[in-house]
Amino acid sequence: MKTILPVVAAGLTLTLLAGCAAPGVYKTRSDLVSNPAACGAKRFEVYFDQDQARLTNAAREAISLTATQLQGCDVTKVQVLGLADARSGTAAANQTLSEQRARSVAEALTVVGLPAPAFEVTGAGAEGAKVNGVNDPLRRRTEVVIEAQPRR
Repeated sequence: MKTILPVVAAGLTLTLLAGCAAPGVYKTRSDLVSNPAACGAKRFEVYFDQDQARLTNAAREAISLTATQLQGCDVTKVQVLGLADARSGTAAANQTLSEQRARSVAEALTVVGLPAPAFEVTGAGAEGAKVNGVNDPLRRRTEVVIEAQPRR
């Protein structure tokens, strides 16, 4: 019995086989590795330390990787939504923090080459920290959605 396990690493989808497979099934590397379309919708999240708007090393890496994947694409829209954890601080402080987080990510995206005119940057504040009326501690993040298409 053969089990196929898809694994995504560095933007490549690899297919790993567990168990025994007939020899010679895969003749070329492209039979095992596929490169997803670079130009298209990209969505990722950038997490922050509590009460911070400073980018972490992991955040910078995610931003850099996304910019690398989008080389050769026309970026048509970038949505950056900052969120805050409402467990601490006032509503006004959480609104300010979520806006600062969104700006931090937007600035880093422009530094790596995404076009500033395509940006829509917002902060959701304390209300953005609630899911179905319940505070969600995973809201210490910024959501990024990028729309891109192949260059003409």
